[in-house]
Amino acid sequence: MSKSQSSHTALEEQSEEVLRADLEKNLEKDIDASVVETKQDKPEKNNQKSWLGLLLLISVVVNGIALWQILSSTQKSSPSGAVAAVKAPPARPVEVTTLSRGNSARRVELLGQVESPQQATIRAQTGGVVQQILVQPGDKLKAGTTIAVLDDADQRLAISQAEAQLAQERNNLARLEVGTRPEIIAQRKAALRSAKATEAEAVDNLNRNKELVKEGAIAQRLLVEARAAVDSARGERLEKLAELAEAQAGPTREEIAAQRSTVAAAIAVVNQAKLASQRTRIKANSDGVVLQRQVSVGDYLQNGGEIITLVAGDRLDIFLELPEQLSGQVRAGTKVELRARALPQWQGNATITGVVPSADAASRRQRVRVRLDNPPQGLLPGMAIAGSLQLPGNTQGFVVSRDALTRRADKWVVFTAEGGKVKELEVEMVADMGQQVAISGTGLQNGQTVVLRGGDGLRDGAQVMVVDG
Repeated sequence: MSKSQSSHTALEEQSEEVLRADLEKNLEKDIDASVVETKQDKPEKNNQKSWLGLLLLISVVVNGIALWQILSSTQKSSPSGAVAAVKAPPARPVEVTTLSRGNSARRVELLGQVESPQQATIRAQTGGVVQQILVQPGDKLKAGTTIAVLDDADQRLAISQAEAQLAQERNNLARLEVGTRPEIIAQRKAALRSAKATEAEAVDNLNRNKELVKEGAIAQRLLVEARAAVDSARGERLEKLAELAEAQAGPTREEIAAQRSTVAAAIAVVNQAKLASQRTRIKANSDGVVLQRQVSVGDYLQNGGEIITLVAGDRLDIFLELPEQLSGQVRAGTKVELRARALPQWQGNATITGVVPSADAASRRQRVRVRLDNPPQGLLPGMAIAGSLQLPGNTQGFVVSRDALTRRADKWVVFTAEGGKVKELEVEMVADMGQQVAISGTGLQNGQTVVLRGGDGLRDGAQVMVVDG
């Protein structure tokens, strides 16, 4: 055994003897004090004795703890008696990222309203009494779905009348296209022969009257009447001759074409009557959702009367209001995040599809339109909605993930990593962009390596070990 070890062992034994002597003295003093107190306070009650025993026990425990601490510190001391050096803590694993320059962006909150891009009022296209209403507010309709049924008695009568007129006009056209029947031609020839006979008789009577006038048998007046009868018979013959020629020639092409036009007009009247009858069954002309119903069974509707209001159910328009100072800075294609108070769990990402080129006279705000082609269930026209825009700022700084920042009291710091050690740098947050932030500060450089994760609890100069995320 070396001299240093022998001296160390002797020192431990001497320390133990001193501690034991001190402990025995303290115990003797406590016992003597308790005996003296016991003799003096014999008349006292038993509870005072219990207090004395408790004090004695506490004194023994305290002295034992002190002895144990001295012995353990002596055993842990180095052989030379010097205080051992404290081991350095191991390097802390951290993830790092690289600083990059970039412009900051600011977040703008907007308020707006949900509107339907298509809202149509379905109207009656013919008159009648409402017999059935087949839809209610909230029903989803497809194009062609029957909405209501009207009484069609008047329309059916109109169809019958139009069809009868059409049949008559078609018969007239058929007669023209077939031509004149032989019986008609024979009748016209007979009428012409009769007219010729009448004319011959009138001429013969005129000749006799001329001779009688020369002889003075009759008055000159009778000669004039005979001549008039001849002229009348001649005109009758010419008329019958023209009728016979017309019958023999048949109808002209112009007459047939005119009659065909009359038939076509009669067909149009029939189709119009049938269409009016079909319109007594009122149908939806597009897909949508019933917003409001304006009539009930038994109401009389005139042509153009309102029945229901239909809105588009597969898409919605969001109109957001821009503050006056942002007018002209937001364009179509800008990304926007949407939130609705009625749907607290919903958050939608959309794109501005249009900018209204005017400001509201009352609010002094310009409106932008966002189209939602597949809106969430429960988002209805008339609801309030909020939107968030990310607009580029004018301040240039370093863009980094929010995880790289560490809060120290009332300031933000980042830790740069180089050579296995970190350096604490105080920074200023220029802009909060959500997951990314823009920062500036003395000592920051483009491409500099900073701690991304694991920075909480680090101190300036701490040893770190870079690991992959």
